[in-house]
Parts: sequence; C-alpha cells; structure tokens
Amino acid sequence: MSKKLNCRVETLEGDTHTPVSVFQKLTGKKKFLLESSNKHEGDGRYSYLGSNPAFEIRSLANDITLIDLRNNETKNHRGRILDFLKTEILTETSPELPFPFYGGAIGFLGYDVIRQYEEIGEVPPDQLKMPEAHFMVYREVIVFDHALQKIHLVVLDESESELQKRIGKLKKLLSEETRVIEHEKSVLEFSPSMPRERFEALVKEAKESIIAGKIFQIVLSQRFTSKFDGSPFEIYRKLRVKNPSPYMFFLDFEDYAVLGSSPESMMKVRGRKVTLNPIAGTRPRGKSDEEDHLFEKTLRSDEKEIAEHMMLVDLGRNDLGRVSKVGSIDITASMLIERYQYVMHLVSEVSGELNDGISGLDALAVCLPAGTVSGAPKIEAMKIINKLENSKRGLYSGAIGYISYNGSLDMALAIRTMIINDKTAYVQAGAGIVYDSIPEKEYEETINKAKALMEEAEHDFVN
Repeated sequence: MSKKLNCRVETLEGDTHTPVSVFQKLTGKKKFLLESSNKHEGDGRYSYLGSNPAFEIRSLANDITLIDLRNNETKNHRGRILDFLKTEILTETSPELPFPFYGGAIGFLGYDVIRQYEEIGEVPPDQLKMPEAHFMVYREVIVFDHALQKIHLVVLDESESELQKRIGKLKKLLSEETRVIEHEKSVLEFSPSMPRERFEALVKEAKESIIAGKIFQIVLSQRFTSKFDGSPFEIYRKLRVKNPSPYMFFLDFEDYAVLGSSPESMMKVRGRKVTLNPIAGTRPRGKSDEEDHLFEKTLRSDEKEIAEHMMLVDLGRNDLGRVSKVGSIDITASMLIERYQYVMHLVSEVSGELNDGISGLDALAVCLPAGTVSGAPKIEAMKIINKLENSKRGLYSGAIGYISYNGSLDMALAIRTMIINDKTAYVQAGAGIVYDSIPEKEYEETINKAKALMEEAEHDFVN
C-alpha cells in the first residue's frame, strides 16, 4: 500500500440527509456505517460510512492475507496482525481535518488475537469460522458532522487527477433517491449454547480458582444462536433507535455482517493521548423511575460491584502504564452511572500520554483484550476461560472500529454485538465472577446483557 496519498475534501449541507438514508444509497460491496448516540459531544458528533474498499486484510493465527480489491491481487504474510497494520496502514498522509477518521482501516480484532502474544492454552472448537482479525481499507469516506449539519466527502488517491472525478461520483450518489427495499419478516428464536445448570456449574468452578488464589476476578460468557434469513441492516436500524449507545456499527463484509450497540470503548487514541473506558457493575433498568433510582442506589452501595469495578480500573491503569509516560496516567471519570435500554452500568475513564516511539497500535497490542471481559490477573484469567468456555470466542470481547491513516484510532469493545453468518445470528454475553458471586445471578446477568440485541431482533421480526 502506498505511503503517500493525495487527499481532497468537499463539504456539503447535510440537513436533508441522515447516515441511514445515505447508507441505503451506497452502491458496491463491503459497506460500513459507524455512529454514536453522543451526536453533539466530542468525536460522537461524527458518523462515518463508505463502500468499495481498496484493500482487504484477513488474519488467522499468524497467517495474514492482503487482497488488493482493485485488481484482486493477493499476497500472503506471516506475523502479528497489529505489527502488519502498523506497517501497512500508517502513512505520511495527515491532512488538517476536524474529524479523526478520513480513511484507513475499518474492522475488528477478535479476542483470540491475544494468542499471538500470550500462551493461554489449546485453541477450542471454532463455531463461527471467521477470521481472528478482519479489516477493509477505505479511500473514500462520507463523514456526517451532526453538530454543524454538514457532510464531508473525503477521497484519497495516489493520483491527483483521480480525486475530483471520485468526488463527483460521491456527489451524484447523494443526489439520488434513497433505495428502500422491502424484506420479508424472519422469525428469530435465540437459544443458549449451554443449559442454565451448566453455566452455573462453570461459575462455581471459576470461584474455586478465586478461592485458590489464582485469580481475583474472571468473566465467563455464553453464546446465543438463532436461524435468520432476513435483512441484517433492518435489525441495526431498530437497534440504533431502541438501544442507542456511544458505539453503534454495521459492517457488511459480504461473507457475513456484524452489527452492534456497544457502551464501552476498548481504546481511543488522539495524537499522543490514549484513553480506556472500563465498565463493570450492572443492574437491570427499573419498570418505573422510582424502581430505576432504587436499582442505581443498590448498585452504588454494592460492595461486590464496587470492588470488581475498582479492580478493573486498576488493571486498566496498569495496562496503560506499560505504554504511557511516567506520571501521565489519570482517572478522568470515576464510577459514573450510564443508563441503556435494558441495563445500567458503572463507568470510569483512564487516560495517559503515549511514550515516545509507541504508536496507538502498540498500545492496543498491550491492552487487548480489556480486563472487563477477561479478568484479573488477565493472563491467568484467560487461561481459565480457555478451559471453561466450550467454544473459541471469536469477535466477542475483542475490538471493533477504525484505525485512521494518521494513527488515530477508536475501537469499541465488541460486546452487545451480533454476527450474522451463513443464515445464523450469534449473540454473546458475559458476567464478571468474583469471590462472593451467586451463580444464579451471574446467569441472569448474561441474559440481561444479551437482551438488548435478542429481544429487539425477536420482537421486530417475529411480530
């Protein structure tokens, strides 16, 4: 991939368009849409969408495939995916733009990427048959600025003469009518990957490792599956309205689709500042304002939840401490309550300044996966997860988002995420286990977390 690209941006009025309406106009293949519920705050004011990437990158273990989608030329490489991305994605192209993503890689790093760095045990069966990491590299991006109601058309190319021609094609696309396609209803009936009794037995087994002093905390998850023969984008449209979150995403990578509404940042890098957003501590939403406030009060006073949360904040601080300048680590938000459609969470924020010579991708390699989806100590917890869970995790509890050409990145934690692959829908959710966890309650926590996706999908497609 070229290290030097020319860039052109054209700005249009955006008050008559929405990200969804423009997404439905997109032609071509391998489309993406990234949005946020925080439309008037910070980077959440920007939505990004595009199609027809220039390159595709797939990784399984240490085998990496790079496909030039312009001529279908394929090259195979060996190595760690994050090292490869650092070499191939980061360029000398760094235009002065108000928005952090103007081109680069969109995709995900699955939980099992950690196996490239740590020995956590034999690889369990792979139900999903997907890459461990999968990115599309885009050189055309449509950017919505919701605060100013503007649309920015961004085009990158080695050839200066091609830029205006491609801008013209994007402008023509926006002027066309939105294509609304009617889809038949599809019945979704999710079933768990294991009986309730089996999950509760695994919780008890995990607690034995805690009692033995091997770990302090561990996150056990289960997967839910359903047959599905409808439109993945229709599920996303319902989800973004009924369960808005800081990270909302839809990736149509042809072989499969990924959609989700994640509350948690895996990592954000702007310039030299790196930020983590640990979430731990959960209650269901109340049926009334009074009950909702009661649940908040019980969450804030729950010693088990508070201890678990602070343990994971400390783990985040330790992870960032390995890549940040001495004295730069700061807790910029502590144990705030964030409410979503079905649950409320305790949320904190930890930030630092990257050491000289350390990139955001280097930091991501150190921090992935988040402690909030693995446990503490992290490596030992992952070894136990590997023994107890009955399937390779895949995308769940990895990271999904963008890596910009200039090194900025914003990756959501891959939770509250649905994969639709080979006419099957998959949702996975976990619960944090500590010394005094009650197995029945931990099982219910996985159900409450998965509800945001399962109930919306079942309700909208069954009825």
